[in-house]
Amino acid sequence: MNKNFPKDALKAINKKGGKNISENAVKKLAGTVKADTLQSEAQLRQLIKQVSAMANIPVSEDTVRDIVGAVKKSGMNPSNMEALMKMMMKK
Repeated sequence: MNKNFPKDALKAINKKGGKNISENAVKKLAGTVKADTLQSEAQLRQLIKQVSAMANIPVSEDTVRDIVGAVKKSGMNPSNMEALMKMMMKK
């Protein structure tokens, strides 16, 4: 994964949401994510809603379904996650 990608993604999210999310806030939320979180559709949906609220970017049910499907399909390979983030930033 490109080592600047996380900062680039955070900048893009802040720009799109009009809210300044700190790197520490993201790290704090990321610290709550366990492997089980990404395997459980209910927990994954909850995480998506938390990120949406943090970024002040509304996420439709269709987009939530797309994200859940993409995460499950990716198998959580880091290179696939970077591609997923790039796809989401274009929406």
